[in-house]
Amino acid sequence: MEEGLLFKINQDIKKALKGGDFFSLGVLRMVMASLKNLEIENRGKGKEVGEEDVITLLKREQKKRREAAEAFLNGGRNDLAEKETKEAEIILAYLPKEMERKEIEEMILKVVKKGGDFGVVMKEVMKELKGKADGKLVAEIIKEKLEK
Repeated sequence: MEEGLLFKINQDIKKALKGGDFFSLGVLRMVMASLKNLEIENRGKGKEVGEEDVITLLKREQKKRREAAEAFLNGGRNDLAEKETKEAEIILAYLPKEMERKEIEEMILKVVKKGGDFGVVMKEVMKELKGKADGKLVAEIIKEKLEK
């Protein structure tokens, strides 16, 4: 499992520890704990944790932070919202750059031309775009294209 993103996260934990950046250190340790839990869970299934699994976990953790920040903002807790936003930004730094809207639209148009309802198109598009585009944005674009 010592490869790619995981290696980078481990290196950054060491840097944060040496540099005294305890906020980043806490976030990265939390990510590593989640990864270890995933590794233990997969071990029971006889499956290795790969780079795609790490990206999926990071996206999930980042999404949790964004949603928590939004909830705290709605509840008037700007201090906690700011903390969650900072954590989400730290996690975002490890995720691959997402595709531009125009690129996503082009791919969706190709699939829409083949035909099918929303579910069929969404399933086909997400096979190609998994980890490269936000699912909400993809769903929004598909709805737009199918209405035309």
